[in-house]
Amino acid sequence: MPSAESAAVSLASDAAPRRRPVPPGLRLTALATGFVMAALDVTVVNVAGSAIQERLHASLPELTWIVDGYVLVFSSLLLLAGGLANRLGAKTVYLWGMAVFFVASLGCAIAPSAAALIVARLVQGVGAALFMPSSLSLLVFSFPEKRERTRMLGLWSAIVATSAGLGPTVGGLLVSAFGWQSIFVLNLPIGIVGMLLTKRYISPSEVRPTKLAVPGHLLWIVALAALSFALIEGPRLGWGAGGMLVSYAVLAVAAGALVVRERRADNLVMPWTLFRRPSFAGANLVGFLFNLALYGSMFMLSLYLQHARGSSPFRAGLELLPMTIWFPLANVVYSRISARFSNGVLLTVFLLVAGLASLTMVTVSSSTPYWVLALAVGLANIGAGIISPGMTAALVDAAGPEHANVAGSVLNANRQIGTLVGIAAMSVVLGTTADWNRGPALCFVLIGIAYLAGAVGAWLLIARSERNEVAVAV
Repeated sequence: MPSAESAAVSLASDAAPRRRPVPPGLRLTALATGFVMAALDVTVVNVAGSAIQERLHASLPELTWIVDGYVLVFSSLLLLAGGLANRLGAKTVYLWGMAVFFVASLGCAIAPSAAALIVARLVQGVGAALFMPSSLSLLVFSFPEKRERTRMLGLWSAIVATSAGLGPTVGGLLVSAFGWQSIFVLNLPIGIVGMLLTKRYISPSEVRPTKLAVPGHLLWIVALAALSFALIEGPRLGWGAGGMLVSYAVLAVAAGALVVRERRADNLVMPWTLFRRPSFAGANLVGFLFNLALYGSMFMLSLYLQHARGSSPFRAGLELLPMTIWFPLANVVYSRISARFSNGVLLTVFLLVAGLASLTMVTVSSSTPYWVLALAVGLANIGAGIISPGMTAALVDAAGPEHANVAGSVLNANRQIGTLVGIAAMSVVLGTTADWNRGPALCFVLIGIAYLAGAVGAWLLIARSERNEVAVAV
């Protein structure tokens, strides 16, 4: 579930934009379409995985590249895209991203092979990285009045959460009725509407000359690509194979060079000084572990329902609905309880809930009653619906309004890396065990551990920091 609500909150106070009197709903629709496509394309592909494997004769590693390749490019370019939006204007970069994503979606739909589909998905990631940071910047810029902005951000969050929650069901319906290509064709009308409305109704934002840390971003991309290769290809090639040793070396060299460069350069890839603030570090730790668990589980469950339980894509989509529909509902609950409890406490409690619920499934098999699985995963996802806005709010509080834009980009990048690692880790477990009873059970162990580790981090870094701030204020 994408969560960049904080990515551009500070922009509202920077300038008073000149806008034509346009109905708020049209502006909201224009800027929500990008995130809707990004959210759908993370979740909708999962339920189409089996059909893609069958029709394109794709192996499990190839299927993982189809899902994770998109996330890899998406996550590695997010910070660079945020700098481009400042330098060239958020509206320009948003429209570029939408256009690239549109063309890449068409390429996905007509891909004749798994390799071609992987390439098209990589290009989709470029488009998503371009429009994602710009979307929130333009949204906040378009609604400078605080009360209206808060309402629109709430509606925007609900739209994105609903898209992510309904993605597997929509994917199952489309795959069953029209084939796997239809999940990408779906992006075409959405993209056209988004581009036309943005061109017509969204005013350009302020351009801020920014020096881009291109060498650092290139090292970042190389390191993530080497990590992805190692995680995805390890089970197939063997962890000690020559290709794997090369990937380890590339990862070590790129990561080391990035560290050296960040220590010496003026324009940094990451705002490292912010990580000295415990709540900021905690929110990013929670974001990484949360996405690892959530999207790793959605990838695994879609395959488990179809391979272990024999569900069709349509039935698997319907079976996932009672598990994922809780995202937007829990977002609403968070808005009601956030004033009564601190974010650190909420994150700790609901990460514990999600972790313990996931660990109840460590004995899952093809004979496990569906209602037991739906109850456990649904309970974990209720927690997820609280965790997502909670960690964003904790990040904003920790970063302060002057750093909100860059802080939101960092959180989103960390979350997408968590998604990348989570999906790859589930693929490693499923590929290594080759047993659709034992594999998902081991995956639930990893998912539960990730949630519980996030709870520990939230308590030690966020909740404790909040208590110290209250004590100082008193």
